Amino acid sequence: MIATLASLIDALAAAVFASVRVAGVEIQLIVLWLAAAMVFATVWLGVPQVRGFGLGWRALAGRFRDPAAPGGISQVEALATALASTVGLGNIAGVAVAVALGGPGAILWMLVIGVFAMALKCAEVTLGLMYREQLPFGAVRGGPAVTLERGLAARGLGPLGQVLGKAHAFFMIFGCLSLVQVNQAHVQVAAVTGIEAPLAFGVGFALLCALVLLGSVSWIGRVTGRLVPAMCLLYVGACLVVLAGHVEAIPGALLLIVRDALAPQAAAGGILGVFVIGMRRAVYSSEAGIGTAVVAHAQARTREPASEGMVALIEPFIDTVVICTLTGLTLVVTGMWADRSLEGVAMTSAALETVIPFAPQLLALVVFLFAYSTALGNGFYATQAFQHLAGHGRRRALAFKLVFCAQLSLGAALDLGRLFDLVDSAFFLMALPNVIGLYLLAGPLRRETEGYFARQRKAAGRPGRHSPAA
Repeated sequence: MIATLASLIDALAAAVFASVRVAGVEIQLIVLWLAAAMVFATVWLGVPQVRGFGLGWRALAGRFRDPAAPGGISQVEALATALASTVGLGNIAGVAVAVALGGPGAILWMLVIGVFAMALKCAEVTLGLMYREQLPFGAVRGGPAVTLERGLAARGLGPLGQVLGKAHAFFMIFGCLSLVQVNQAHVQVAAVTGIEAPLAFGVGFALLCALVLLGSVSWIGRVTGRLVPAMCLLYVGACLVVLAGHVEAIPGALLLIVRDALAPQAAAGGILGVFVIGMRRAVYSSEAGIGTAVVAHAQARTREPASEGMVALIEPFIDTVVICTLTGLTLVVTGMWADRSLEGVAMTSAALETVIPFAPQLLALVVFLFAYSTALGNGFYATQAFQHLAGHGRRRALAFKLVFCAQLSLGAALDLGRLFDLVDSAFFLMALPNVIGLYLLAGPLRRETEGYFARQRKAAGRPGRHSPAA
């Protein structure tokens, strides 16, 4: 069964993951597909990452709280649940890989693309709330599959919406299996403790996930709402301690990053090569355009779809602009980026250890927490996708959650290279229907966004963008 599904998905992914060569640099089509959508959302919505940044933070602070609004969790909990699956090993190991391949200049381009990713995340989440389905007693159902089916049906494209929506839900189930996270968490914990026991680790990890996933969305929101800020602060704090210990090297490191990003003779094919490496890491890290985070944000209690869109744009800011940039800067100021004997998490661990003696143990804890939070978020997403295909019902949802948790126990014990390929292919294939839906629903999206900005200006007593000053 797995082999058949893998063959089907790999056949589709072969075209998506194909590459083109530009000036001698290989660029994956899926990266171009997502990057183009980021630029489109930025221009089409009038740079929402600037116009809506403050509104997003005010919404998180409870400025627009409406307890009677439809939704199952607060806007803070929705953001935390989305961040739970976004912030992960890629923020630690992925950045190290990007810097090792492209040099320090990759950090600058990663940051730039992360800013553009904010607009795309805002767009897909706003659409998710525009077309979410309101259920009895204030509950809601939403996500890219619902957006595609309901949104395109409203524009007379119902059959296309059905196909795209079901395709996204199908890919989401396999793209959110979280086996990689369990595997890598075990590797880091075993390296520090010296205790292998992969099956026992997997079973324990699965049980911890079951304690949360078998509950309701509000329970998942409460757990991630506490876990995500704690683990982010723990890792960011460690990076800041290292930067403080190398404070004299920061100006030189910043200069090196900018110079390397713009140097024609830079590694990996000059400016274009370094840009592509940074772009690829930012696209993968932010997950903007994939659509998974929409499932979490759709549960937020608000009557304003664009309000949650402004909250959502903070997600790539935290994940890519802040955490990935801090990781990269830490690698540069410590000089570990140039050590070819190190790679991935080992490079980041060595950089932290220059100031923090217990860095390997700290990093093992951080990696475990990142893997655990990612599995929680992905478990919720996969369950919603399964229900979209198989129908809603408590028994069905419970059965799927049990199966999801059970398969997590295998992540550390088996060599799942073939299955990892399946998960990766399915994950990025979600971007195809999701971004197509964004383009087809671009008109209603801009009207909703501009209407929200206009209402906020009116509430604040400010003139419009094209109005004379008061």
